[in-house]
Amino acid sequence: MASPPSSLPLARPSSRARPLFWAAQLLRFAWLQAQACAFAVCMFAGFALSAVVPLPLPRYDALLVYAVALTALFWGLRLESGREIAAIAGFHVVGLAFELFKVRMGSWSYPEPAWTVVWGVPLYSGFMYAAVGSYIVRAWRLLDLELVRYRAAATTAVAVAVYLNFLTHHWLPDLRVPLAVLLIAVTWGTWVRYTVGGQRLRIPLSLSFLLIGVFLWIAENVSTLLDAWRYPHQAQVWALVHPAKLGAWALLVTVSFVLVASWKRPGRTKEDQPVPNSR
Repeated sequence: MASPPSSLPLARPSSRARPLFWAAQLLRFAWLQAQACAFAVCMFAGFALSAVVPLPLPRYDALLVYAVALTALFWGLRLESGREIAAIAGFHVVGLAFELFKVRMGSWSYPEPAWTVVWGVPLYSGFMYAAVGSYIVRAWRLLDLELVRYRAAATTAVAVAVYLNFLTHHWLPDLRVPLAVLLIAVTWGTWVRYTVGGQRLRIPLSLSFLLIGVFLWIAENVSTLLDAWRYPHQAQVWALVHPAKLGAWALLVTVSFVLVASWKRPGRTKEDQPVPNSR
């Protein structure tokens, strides 16, 4: 985890300069988010290019080679440390296991042939989950994230229940709604503090899950449009991913989050402490 920024906080702007100040802060925040999304953006570029450029091997196999090379490039350029890549590899394994089960149950499919396939799942698919892990790991470092009043055990327990529910709902009642309510309850009063332009800001943890879920839903629509995978209702012609998936992503991202939170140094979370006022 990066150490807290040593720069002094920005002076409070005058009322006349305030709109320009917050516009600049928004641009700074967008730039930091763009850097955090670098791996995911590169994966989307790979999806798009592989759909139109002639390839010497099946497209999904080419995407696997591309994703491995991309990971090596990020490590070589020191965009991600070896420790961070090892952590992101965990997302690849967890995601691939999820894919093997869900594809076998018919939740979605991969329409193109490939050599590197296990039970109908191309191995490149794990890198899509690794992209989510890369975003969280990089955002944690670039924005110097800090958790306040984070209930690690309770949040982790709910995240595990969320993951299991996505597997068991094929036979048992779907508990997404009660799990969402439970997640809000265990994260009530938990804040994520982050730094933009030398200023310390904060956001409720549950709201951050929802916002990430929105962007993942948008990304999912783009990915299915590029035939990265397909849902059953998209088998003949592409259609918008159902908005209900937005909530599913907001829940599923908790699994990624608790993995990173448990991997980070314990000293970078603050439990049961008053929440300082943001500037």
